[in-house]
Amino acid sequence: MKALLIIAALAGFATASPPNIVIVFIDDMGYADIGPFGATRQKTPNLDRMAAEGMKLTSFYGAPLCSVSRAQMMTGCYGARVGVPAVYPPAASHGLAPSEHTVAERLKERGYATMCIGKWHLGDQPEFLPTRQGFDHYFGIPYSNDMQRKSSATGERVVPLLRDDKVAELLTDEAQHKITERYTGEAVDFIRRNNDRPFLLYLAHTAVHLPMAPGSAFQGKSENGSFGDWVQELDWSTGQILDALRELKLAENTFVIFTSDNGPWLGRDKNVGSAGPLRGAKGSTWEGGMRVPTLAWWPGKIKGGSVSDAVAGEIDVLPTVVTLAGGTVPETPVIDGRDLSPLLLGKSDISPRDAHYYFLGFQLQAVRQGPWKLSVTPQVEGLNFKMVPEDARGNTPRLYNLDSDIGERTNVAAEHPEIVTRLKALADRKRAEIGGKSPSNRRPAGTVKNPVLLYASDETDPSSPSKKGAETD
Repeated sequence: MKALLIIAALAGFATASPPNIVIVFIDDMGYADIGPFGATRQKTPNLDRMAAEGMKLTSFYGAPLCSVSRAQMMTGCYGARVGVPAVYPPAASHGLAPSEHTVAERLKERGYATMCIGKWHLGDQPEFLPTRQGFDHYFGIPYSNDMQRKSSATGERVVPLLRDDKVAELLTDEAQHKITERYTGEAVDFIRRNNDRPFLLYLAHTAVHLPMAPGSAFQGKSENGSFGDWVQELDWSTGQILDALRELKLAENTFVIFTSDNGPWLGRDKNVGSAGPLRGAKGSTWEGGMRVPTLAWWPGKIKGGSVSDAVAGEIDVLPTVVTLAGGTVPETPVIDGRDLSPLLLGKSDISPRDAHYYFLGFQLQAVRQGPWKLSVTPQVEGLNFKMVPEDARGNTPRLYNLDSDIGERTNVAAEHPEIVTRLKALADRKRAEIGGKSPSNRRPAGTVKNPVLLYASDETDPSSPSKKGAETD
């Protein structure tokens, strides 16, 4: 009998393995752009099912801009801490420092196969690409799909499509209409090739960034123009991934998180997303610029149909998945994120973080603790809104109760001076640590000399951001 018990125990140990990790990261998707968060003009049945089988996170935060969000997802740190405050243009001299420890590197240490698919946007020079940051393989457009330059060979405006660290193709706007389908095929193929070992799949979609490029099979299918069509293609793509996990009997050993980098890009085009009840848009530190639709799925582990309004965000993904993989994050270098696994697995309903901080560049603009959000600087409504609204001018702190005023319209600072004092002290400490011009604990971005475009082009675009990108405050 004792021998049988030992054999049974060994068999159980042999079948136990760390969970696979899938991160589906959308570009510029607003808080109300999918069914579980209120969308009606585009249908998202696969994401609806994902929410029904998993958890909806209603206070999950990205950052105001693309590169910053991606730095946070990769490092578990606020963008300001790792020297990434702005957007990197093509051939930027800065990128995520190779010395940073990414989620891919942390999981690779534990035997994971790792792949990055899609938009990287943490530097396009060889030193900064995913294959130098812990990923075994990379397939994608390394920055935003509107950052085209004219190819010297064809005269057409293009973006590069990379395979690992080499340019595989140059894509015109028309060719971009196949990009979601291609990313999805690569993702499913990676899952199939690694179904017998733990893996990390980081699928950072080009969608739904302008210019809109839904696949031909999805064009005209929604009630919300090409934006809605592309959202429906993203829903299809996510369904393909979840179906592959089910087919391969991997679903109950795979943690999947679906989220966005920032809020919708309002003010540039009519065919864009929605922040729903939230104020602001991409490029702002109002809730609409940073609070994003997020779903967590792990059948048998995460309770189906559950909802959490606890404060969480991209910075928490790294410590969470490292913990789920059986590892621990070293105390140094310091990170800002915390392990969400007790929250996800139903062991707690409290955020593991004391506060959340809202940075625009290196400027700390607001802090949230519980339902209270204190804004300590003027705030624009979004990237294409140059004027500060009248009720957000001046440096007098403004206090909002997000439980009763999710739209941030009623300043209640005068009624709660003690909360203003407490949150202002938090903001002052964090600003001194990683904000402003003389922080005590900010790490530098990576730099290269003489950066070059990844393909031959005679074009210089004066409207594009400075090549110094990361130096922009």
